[in-house]
Amino acid sequence: MTDVLVTGVGGPAGVAIVRSLAATDARVHAADMDVYASALYLVPANQRHLVRPGLAPDFVDHLLALCERLGIDVLFPTVDVELVPIARRLAEFTAAGVTVASPSLATLENTLDKYRLAQACAGLGDVVPRTELLGAAYDWDYPVIVKPRSGSGSRGVHLVEDEAALRALGTDEQTIVQENLPGEEYSVDVIADLAGTVLAAVPRSRLRVDSGVAVAGRTVKDAGLEETATRVAQAIGLTTVANVQLRRRADGRPALLEVNPRFPGAMPLTIASGVDMPRLCLDMVLGRALPDRLEFRELANVRYLEDVFLDPSDVLTALTSAAALAERDDAHAAAPAQP
Repeated sequence: MTDVLVTGVGGPAGVAIVRSLAATDARVHAADMDVYASALYLVPANQRHLVRPGLAPDFVDHLLALCERLGIDVLFPTVDVELVPIARRLAEFTAAGVTVASPSLATLENTLDKYRLAQACAGLGDVVPRTELLGAAYDWDYPVIVKPRSGSGSRGVHLVEDEAALRALGTDEQTIVQENLPGEEYSVDVIADLAGTVLAAVPRSRLRVDSGVAVAGRTVKDAGLEETATRVAQAIGLTTVANVQLRRRADGRPALLEVNPRFPGAMPLTIASGVDMPRLCLDMVLGRALPDRLEFRELANVRYLEDVFLDPSDVLTALTSAAALAERDDAHAAAPAQP
């Protein structure tokens, strides 16, 4: 049996992957730093695991040890801050027999940095809006968009109305200025095989967004959106899954906003529309045959809060595990170095 570990199962992407893979012949393990992460309780008790925070210096050490202890075959990381640290030590996971279902380190570094993303896709012409570092230029058609080079959920993004306001922001190499795209925004879920061939690009309109996550949307058959997202995926060397965010120019042509190089939170809509990306990704990394091209149907969805009811002892067991994990960490930190 194939053992799969999904991280970040308190987030919508982690929940979607757990639910998708639970319907396969794989044994699905769920991991999160939070004992109350909902998808921990969608798997049997012995397949629930607490891990260190993704920003912790020893996160990868703990995760690698967990994978080795459980005999994990495939790892699905779903949290932005986990992706690069895991990819930087990919050779160690590979040596332990673990395949990581995530884009390459080069793809991650070129997409998590929005300035580098614009440079990587520069050959696509007007698919890429004009992008400069803050303070590098002021000859814009105003208003313009100012945003951090890294980050998600629209944090730190704001509209600047004129040159005086832009100059007042000073200079900052960690902030970019972009041409404003006034049209409708779309998220396109893209899956590419391990050779970089795009198998499907599924556009979604974001009808309602809450805290950066689409809570109502619909899949849209639009050749222009699909082609643009495919070209972006090819430019960044995508393998496995990413979410390409596009917005229309004033004349209706789609242009690139950003790329999230992971499974998106709205993945259930793409799955229901006919393209089960978590399952396809599992087949891909296991070397199983994949279709040459995947089709989807237009479908709309709304989301609602769903409860998972537990016996209190289930949570107490997890809390005890959390305490044990903390005690082990403290003991490890206090132990003298071995010669």
